[in-house]
Amino acid sequence: MSIQTSIRKPLVAAVLGALVAAVPLSTLLARQSPVRDVMPVSSVATTTAPSAPVVADALPAAVAAPLPRTGVQLPDFSALVERYGPAVVNIQVKSTVKTAGGLQLPPGMSQDDPFFRFFQGDPRQQRDMPTRGEGSGFIVDANGIVLTNAHVVQDAKEVTVKLTDKREFTAKVLGSDQKSDVAVLKIDAKNLPTVRLGDPSKVKVGEWVVAIGAPFGFENSVTQGIVSAKGRVLPDGSYVPFLQTDVAINPGNSGGPLFNLDGEVIGINSQIYSRSGGYQGVSFSIPMDVAMNVADQLRDSGHVSRARLGVTIQSLDQGLAQSFGLDTAKGALVASVEKDSPADKAGIEAGDIILSVGGQSIADSSELPVKIASRQPGSKVDVEVWRKSRKQSLSVKLGEMDAPRTAATQGDQGADSGRLGLAVRPLTGDEQRELETQGGLLVQQVGGAAAEAGIQPGDVVLSANGQPIRSVDDLKSIVAKSQNHIALLMQRGDTRLFVPVELG
Repeated sequence: MSIQTSIRKPLVAAVLGALVAAVPLSTLLARQSPVRDVMPVSSVATTTAPSAPVVADALPAAVAAPLPRTGVQLPDFSALVERYGPAVVNIQVKSTVKTAGGLQLPPGMSQDDPFFRFFQGDPRQQRDMPTRGEGSGFIVDANGIVLTNAHVVQDAKEVTVKLTDKREFTAKVLGSDQKSDVAVLKIDAKNLPTVRLGDPSKVKVGEWVVAIGAPFGFENSVTQGIVSAKGRVLPDGSYVPFLQTDVAINPGNSGGPLFNLDGEVIGINSQIYSRSGGYQGVSFSIPMDVAMNVADQLRDSGHVSRARLGVTIQSLDQGLAQSFGLDTAKGALVASVEKDSPADKAGIEAGDIILSVGGQSIADSSELPVKIASRQPGSKVDVEVWRKSRKQSLSVKLGEMDAPRTAATQGDQGADSGRLGLAVRPLTGDEQRELETQGGLLVQQVGGAAAEAGIQPGDVVLSANGQPIRSVDDLKSIVAKSQNHIALLMQRGDTRLFVPVELG
């Protein structure tokens, strides 16, 4: 019975109020409290009207009920650690760094001291200084195959793998890949404990995960947390769709395993984002399928092959999306296409927006290099692009990567002359040949919206809203037809970049 019903029926409410008042306080407390040592039921019955317990069940629904208990308990990781902890190893590295020769400075002497030069030494006289580092790893093959991070063993002169039973082995680095930060080691041992490998694609955001490693040298330390995000692409030029977690990862954890609650390794702990140098709640792990693909190639051939498309891309914001007739800012905007590249041969053009690769949608431009690089060179893939306000599907035979090329994005871009704010002139024939273009306008003065968009004198306007610009009238016509935004393809030096301009 709701409050509203009680108000409409005052007589019923009065009767209920009287009956409730007849219930002893001890009975109400007994019904609301989980404490067990309350008055026996028999004693309550001798002091309470027979109908009182029934009336207590009929309390008005307006009384807020407590949230139901789910009965879920926090997970216990002890069995996982006991079973798979012995497969996690500590890795110690010895290497050298070049240092300039010189004498030790006296206490309190600074570089501003006039006698500093007598202690500085000859910078041409360098010497090797021994350094030590450490990290973590885990055994994936009982015959001595260990995975870790590439940065853990980078430039190592000697690598030592230490097991939980205190045995130590000198390891050979079978291969290392800096782009994915994966390295494969081999130690001379048999019948070693191993981990089980899991499928990162089945991981759900919010599920529990466990890391085992050697933070600050404290071997086989266990930390736990949850998966914070999947497919996180970092702005470091890598080709890894990282798993982001809030598991405590610190120096020394690098290369260690990330487990799910089934005891399966779903990632290799690789990086943290921090302003202090230590853990601040944001950690990144290399998905296990990516790591094993790299590891298998390193074991087979000693290097990793990645596919390439041959385009320079930039991210798409709402202003650019509107300029190209897209409702949402999803996809990778092609700023330029390398001549004779796989993209060029397939018909991809500057100004295309790549929406999907092989049926996998591209939400952000940073996802495109990852999806392309994960494929085999020479394989064919369908690429869906947005061109002239409609979708097109192109078949591309991928090449092999040599060096990545990505356009740098500019800051807050906006912008229009009068409306655009540009003073331009046509390129001369020599300038067109030098830039390998037909038409184009050289920017001489910038103001208003164009200046706010980051356009500078000396830039060259090549196209507007996907249409080539061969004269000043071409540009004026397109500006006049545009509403709130216009997308200009600009060239600055050797770089071509689309700039969205918010028209005034």
